[in-house]
Amino acid sequence: MQRRRPSTTIIRGRKKRSVPLMTATADLVAAYLKETHLLRAEFMDHPLFYNRQRHALTRWGVAYILQKYVTQAKAQAPAAFPETVSPHLLRHSKAMHLLQAGVNLIYIRDLLGHSDVTTTEIYARADAEMKRRALESARISADA
Repeated sequence: MQRRRPSTTIIRGRKKRSVPLMTATADLVAAYLKETHLLRAEFMDHPLFYNRQRHALTRWGVAYILQKYVTQAKAQAPAAFPETVSPHLLRHSKAMHLLQAGVNLIYIRDLLGHSDVTTTEIYARADAEMKRRALESARISADA
């Protein structure tokens, strides 16, 4: 029997969407849920990620945690990181990697939670590498 691919529901503001998780990510979330006891009935309404006061992490809380670990990582390999790393940079990078891997723009729109694909098209316009490959491909076709 084939294992059903896990997914999670993410609520952001008033938007609600289902986002598929890679199996490795789902396994990490499952381990986290077990470790934090969030699977117990009394925690069913508890936020998945929370701060010391057990309130849902804010965008500023996520940025703080990310910056803490980026600072530690930069101490080990400063040249491996851009000057500024933010949650939005990670989101943008993931969208660009999906686009470069050939994932349909509509799927990327859905994963990012954009209501209009024109917002997502910004990523397509920003990808110079894809443009270069398309031009190279057109040049090869024209030479043949």
